[in-house]
Amino acid sequence: MFPAIFVVAAVYIFFDVLMTKTGVWGFNPRYHSNLLIFKLPIEEWLFFVVIPYASIFLHDAFVLYFPQIKLNNRVSKIITVALLSILILIVLFNLNKTYTVYIYSTLIVALGIYWFSKSNIINHFYITFLLILIPFLIVNGILTGSFIESEVVWYNNDENLGIRFFTIPVEDFAYGFSMIFLSLMLRDKLKNLF
Repeated sequence: MFPAIFVVAAVYIFFDVLMTKTGVWGFNPRYHSNLLIFKLPIEEWLFFVVIPYASIFLHDAFVLYFPQIKLNNRVSKIITVALLSILILIVLFNLNKTYTVYIYSTLIVALGIYWFSKSNIINHFYITFLLILIPFLIVNGILTGSFIESEVVWYNNDENLGIRFFTIPVEDFAYGFSMIFLSLMLRDKLKNLF
């Protein structure tokens, strides 16, 4: 699992560095250590390992204990086509919004990779992502300013849709989905190779 997480993390960290450098988002120094690597707090680097690991663990545990709870192929395909259609339209109508274009394009790529794979992993993942959203809402809510004096991570609303679920930018849901799903798909691909 760790090789898959590290490969996906490398891509996300690369873009994280770019987004931070261009002011799409940033970090409140009040809440992180002074240890910065490429101007990202060490806590941000750890985020890209801890969150996918914990999320995939939750996914695997759910699938292990409840293997029958999954969507059928037809429903998964309908959801995927609907998501792809909506995401493409959002990107096309918001080309001036860096975060929106970046993360929705990433999710389009992730769903496209799945579409052309022979995997049915998404049948379970659509369900388990709903479970992953429970800790996601708590943790990401705190990071974006819920329940604390000021946010840990700030966002430039000129670079996103400006739509928030409580304090969480709507794009963060796609961010979490794509990062975890790409790690999960790559993990399963690597498992099948060895």
